[in-house]
Amino acid sequence: MPHVTSFPAVKVDEKTTRQVLAECPELMVVAFSFAKGGQGALHNHPHVQSTYVQSGRFRFTIADETFEVAAGDSFVIPSNAVHGCTCLEAGRLVDTFTPRRDDFL
Repeated sequence: MPHVTSFPAVKVDEKTTRQVLAECPELMVVAFSFAKGGQGALHNHPHVQSTYVQSGRFRFTIADETFEVAAGDSFVIPSNAVHGCTCLEAGRLVDTFTPRRDDFL
């Protein structure tokens, strides 16, 4: 049976929390909960990221492209691509990173 670990939710800012759901050196799953108006500031990292919109509505920017996503949508962010989001309607994103984001542990 796999080892199951519980991670606490971490307050990122007044409108955002982050919770690691599962991790191993090769892969990490993280949930981000946003209040309306919450922001994921533009940033980049070497990890490939897959994002699933569990609930809410968001405006994302990846490189020079801006688009809106809602519950049920998903997409991939390439390694080192500058990206960020604005929460248009309170919701939750489930992000998967490969390899693991050690800075979230």
